[in-house]
Amino acid sequence: MKTPPISAYQETLGMIYFARMLDKIRRHAAGSLRDDFCDNLGSGFDSRCTGFLRVKYDELVAKVLAGGSDEEILQWCFQVGRALDEGDIFIWNLYLKKVGWNDGVSEILVRRKKESGLDGRDEIQTMLEYFEYDEGRKS
Repeated sequence: MKTPPISAYQETLGMIYFARMLDKIRRHAAGSLRDDFCDNLGSGFDSRCTGFLRVKYDELVAKVLAGGSDEEILQWCFQVGRALDEGDIFIWNLYLKKVGWNDGVSEILVRRKKESGLDGRDEIQTMLEYFEYDEGRKS
């Protein structure tokens, strides 16, 4: 059965979203990632995350498929790309938790909510909240 990835709120060494990106890579390789996620692998938030870490997505994929825990892979990113301190992780998390709320992604959020039948759900104000509802973790 093909399923969505884990929650974007899942933390790895305090950083949200990273575990979701790795989960998508692993599920895709195993053939168990829900089809609507496959076209955007490496783009969107994946691209923003790897850009923030200063690692290449293709190199990250190779590292993930070679094995290791999420924490080990994030430590590898710190070595190959750039090390993040507590302040960097705070900024990343705060940014990601607000994407879609009165910004350049708001229009995309409105469209996605409509496509998913969630357009009447005013409590969904950000993309991460949308993921939780769209993927069935919240109702």
